[in-house]
Amino acid sequence: MRALGRGHSVVAWDPDPAAEKRLREFIGRAWPSATRLGLFPGADPENITFAPSAAELAGTVDWIQENAPEREALKRDLINELAGAAPPDTVIASSSSGLLPSRLQQGCRHPERVVIGHPFNPVYLLPLVEVVAGEQTSQETVDAAVAHYDDLVMHPLVVDTEIEGYLSDRLQEAVWREILHLVKDGVATTAQLDDAITYGPGLRWAGMGTNLTFHLAGGEQGMRHMLQQFGPALELPWTKLVAPELTDDLVDAMADGCLEQADGRSIADLEALRDDYVINVMRALRPLDLGAGRLVAEREARIHSASAVDPWRSGEPVAAPLDLYRAPVEPDWVDYNGHMSEWAFLTAFGWASDKLFRYLGIDETYRGSGHSFFTVETHLNNLSEASLGDSLRITTQVLGFDEKRLHIFHSMRNDETGELLATTEQMLLHVDNAAGRTAPILAGPATALHSVAAAHSDLPVPSQVGRVMALG
Repeated sequence: MRALGRGHSVVAWDPDPAAEKRLREFIGRAWPSATRLGLFPGADPENITFAPSAAELAGTVDWIQENAPEREALKRDLINELAGAAPPDTVIASSSSGLLPSRLQQGCRHPERVVIGHPFNPVYLLPLVEVVAGEQTSQETVDAAVAHYDDLVMHPLVVDTEIEGYLSDRLQEAVWREILHLVKDGVATTAQLDDAITYGPGLRWAGMGTNLTFHLAGGEQGMRHMLQQFGPALELPWTKLVAPELTDDLVDAMADGCLEQADGRSIADLEALRDDYVINVMRALRPLDLGAGRLVAEREARIHSASAVDPWRSGEPVAAPLDLYRAPVEPDWVDYNGHMSEWAFLTAFGWASDKLFRYLGIDETYRGSGHSFFTVETHLNNLSEASLGDSLRITTQVLGFDEKRLHIFHSMRNDETGELLATTEQMLLHVDNAAGRTAPILAGPATALHSVAAAHSDLPVPSQVGRVMALG
């Protein structure tokens, strides 16, 4: 799912004859969630083929992600089979949850290319992937793994020390063992324990993790004061980190409690619910540039970069109007009526403006030089409704510009019906950020604007331009 959403081709193999059907069905269920997170150009849920054997797969791909069950001998045998058929420089990453990579490398051809690449479910949404090297893993393989997972817009966390369980699972295991004790001792139900996380520390962990959260708990003196104040409590018998015996009664209590929480909902229903809240939590963190929210913003930027229009070049014809941005109505763009919210119209028009800027040559390099356009006035006209899943097409007309100002007009239409949905008229000022004042548009974008304005000079002025709001 991660690779398909990135626009890559995938080859899969599984010894179970029913695996292909199951996988394709799962991709169908999960694709809407991946779409909400954001798809790169070329992303296609059908861009997956099945190989008849592990060896044939290994000979046709440039990256191998091994996902066999968590049994060391099974994984080692499969890795050895893959290594025997793959080119020497093909990385083999194991998604083991805690096995030592040095043991998985034993007997392998070119063991230096074997590494742990441990992601977290749902992998197509959660960005964390632990990268763990074995004794024979080369630095080049680690670097390649980091680059590969970064390409999938994940967060590759390199574990410096080879240790069972790695980092995240060891932390999860500590909480899990305490949960089992609390249920076994009749202290709390599964629902109460989940509430203890989801309504409190879970929300904090999503953005800052444990250490930075406790650092803040120490006030102005940070973690040092926090440890001075609360450190003595570590000597109190608050937790039991030795796992209890999984008796029938404990298993029943855990299973019954979770079924009660599910309240009749199927696994598929709960998967969809989980996907919804994970996306919403990550997007909620996006404006704050925290945790996974930072990667949501980076994913959006990379998607727009990957699908960016080519900048105008001297002598090229200019479309009148420009047709630079298309997008579906996203689930979080709609309100309780199922219609696109006003802020979402502005968001879509904002992305259309970004496409225009890139067409004019105003990109990261240009902004890095300290220059940019600031919007000083916007007139938004809503003419019809847009609903979830509608395809939007935004065209852009340059109404005029001078040394420091740019006057533009966007029209949003339903891309399938052609119905005009909304328009916006904007005035922008060109600013020198370092000086904190308006400044002349630099030569490259100014030249492009001359060509665009000339091509658009014969277009009729839209009726919405210059309107003011009044009664009677």
